[in-house]
Amino acid sequence: MNKKEITDLISRYALLILIAIPNLYLFYMIFTPLTINAVYFILNLLGTAYFISNDVLLINKQVFIYLIPACIAASAYYLLVALNLTTPMKPKTRIKSILFLLVTFLILNIIRITAFTYLAISSFQYFDLAHKATWLVGSTLFVVVLWFVNVRIFKIKTIPVVSDFKAILKDVNK
Repeated sequence: MNKKEITDLISRYALLILIAIPNLYLFYMIFTPLTINAVYFILNLLGTAYFISNDVLLINKQVFIYLIPACIAASAYYLLVALNLTTPMKPKTRIKSILFLLVTFLILNIIRITAFTYLAISSFQYFDLAHKATWLVGSTLFVVVLWFVNVRIFKIKTIPVVSDFKAILKDVNK
């Protein structure tokens, strides 16, 4: 590895650690208002939505929607950023990739919350089951599928962590 590659590697992992130190605070700070306000806006276009508090909406005077931290999915955003930062790639590709991942996940999450709101309003018989299944399995699938779509779009040929580890081992064994 040359000096530039070593600096890049150290910088990426240091940034990942720095982002993790406040325990997802940064992700909640950014994505909570974006998610809640977008959901409010969409639901207000499709019916009547009222803010009851910063994270509670009343929809069509029927259903209270509590947008708790799990709804915001800060850990999913962190995982996407972690996958990005632990994958060697050119800086320009990294920036495009990270923006794609974060914006796409935000849009998918807003769609998910909006869809579940309408399931709740319509008294969907299997709402709890669908909600729990999406929370437990669906969110993981969102992240995995989104990462692989990202890899395909940006033609990423390296593997998170593994490619860095191989490059270090190669240098050690010289």
